[in-house]
Amino acid sequence: QVQLVESGGGLVQPGGSLTLSCAGSGGIFRLYTMGWYRQSPGKQRELVAGLTRNGITNYGDSVRGRFTISRDNTKNTVWLQMNSLQPEDTAVYYCCSGIRIENPTHWGQGTQVTVSS
Repeated sequence: QVQLVESGGGLVQPGGSLTLSCAGSGGIFRLYTMGWYRQSPGKQRELVAGLTRNGITNYGDSVRGRFTISRDNTKNTVWLQMNSLQPEDTAVYYCCSGIRIENPTHWGQGTQVTVSS
């Protein structure tokens, strides 16, 4: 059974940084794309970042240049480094995996990120 467990969320001031982690188990994650989505109240879930097994990245327009996704296949772990955080980045962030980032097959439970002074 595939499981994805996020950690690292919390409260941060505008302009600050935060790193999210996602540890996977029960699957061969090196074969899959892994990534992050986020969802704010009243909004649709949106793509934040994806990273294919071949190292190709894909970022949402609103985070490109500020967020960086990385992975370690030996640890079945993916990270999301978030810099220059703004209040509009406040959301629940979900780790995911699948063949394509546009259609993940497995999801984590989500971790809350709040950007506020």
